[in-house]
Amino acid sequence: QVQVEESGGGSVQSGGSLRLSCAASAYPHTAYITGWFRQAPGKEREGVAVLDSYGFANYAEFAQGRFTISQDNAKKMVYLQMNNLKPEDTAIYFCATGAFYGSGAPPPLTAEMDYWGKGTLVIISS
Repeated sequence: QVQVEESGGGSVQSGGSLRLSCAASAYPHTAYITGWFRQAPGKEREGVAVLDSYGFANYAEFAQGRFTISQDNAKKMVYLQMNNLKPEDTAIYFCATGAFYGSGAPPPLTAEMDYWGKGTLVIISS
């Protein structure tokens, strides 16, 4: 069983930055994908950014140009750097991982994830 734990959430003003961290106890497979997702109050969960073990990333339109996903394979850590944050970015952010066989193209935000963290709360005030 893979354990996933997020950290780094908090409250910042609009225009500020946060870096979320995700620690995995193990990777689910030699080929895998990790991603960040979020759920705002009253809304469905949505994909933010994903990154596969081949280094290919994909971002939601709202995240492009503001958010960056990265990973440290040796530490089994995944990060989400969020800049120029807006009040509409307020949500619980979840990290997840799963087995994934990439095709050399940016992975889909809808890729199946097998293991999920409990989330970290991000609040952006105007």
